[in-house]
Amino acid sequence: MQGSMAGWGSGLLGVIIFSGSLPATRVGVAAFSPMFLTSARAAIAAALGAAFLYGLRQARPARADIVPLFIVAIGVVVGFPLCTALALQHITAAHSIVYVGLLPLATAMFGVVRGGERPKPAFWLFSVLGAAVVAGFALRNSDGASVAGDFLMVAAILLCGLGYAEGATLSRRLGGWQVISWALLMSLPAMAAIAFATMPETWGGVGVPAWLALGYVSVFSMLVGFIFWYRGLARGGIAAVGQLQLLQPFFGLMLAALLLHEAVAWSMIASTAIVVLCVAGAKRFA
Repeated sequence: MQGSMAGWGSGLLGVIIFSGSLPATRVGVAAFSPMFLTSARAAIAAALGAAFLYGLRQARPARADIVPLFIVAIGVVVGFPLCTALALQHITAAHSIVYVGLLPLATAMFGVVRGGERPKPAFWLFSVLGAAVVAGFALRNSDGASVAGDFLMVAAILLCGLGYAEGATLSRRLGGWQVISWALLMSLPAMAAIAFATMPETWGGVGVPAWLALGYVSVFSMLVGFIFWYRGLARGGIAAVGQLQLLQPFFGLMLAALLLHEAVAWSMIASTAIVVLCVAGAKRFA
């Protein structure tokens, strides 16, 4: 019970940190190309992760862990950041954030396939209901949306769910921060090369907000958030703690309103209340 509660607390901290990712990415793509932003954030986070791994004398992953780490890298180091950065060229941050509410369902599905978890049928009922609420909210607030942006966000969610589930399974053996650090380190050569090739021709037009956004997605979204998130998934269960992601869109929408001055519909409050109930129900039956 204590481990489960610690898992939920750690997972919630991860969700709060991740909530700033899409607003920060929206600011970042105004000054950087999606390819540069994706590769630069991964390269910076990889350097920090390597310092942690070396400084704390962590053993290298076993050969059997290489493929799962590669899947983590494809999902959360490359796939989700790149797809969201591309999507945010077509849709607003507020619209993209709501798709994150579909992450618990994607994570739970991959948790069943890759992690061997078997939640109760009622869990799926609450998960689908929560996802339906989020989808309905997205449809009601679809100003500025496009087919390309929506498609890219769905792809991002699927890739992220796979990376979350795979990373959580690995975290039980390697530890949460070790998993994301090794996945980042595996990606470093390719990400550094892409960052060098896609860097802006001139840096004079890059303002302070863009640099702050790059710093946030590099340090917090790409590394610190995963330390708490993978620890939460490993200790509290992939399917159960994954439901906390249903709260992430609403944290993110508040940040989009406060920092980007994007309009947030009144229905957010009602949707939040329903989603919180879905999270509580899913937790009970996971």
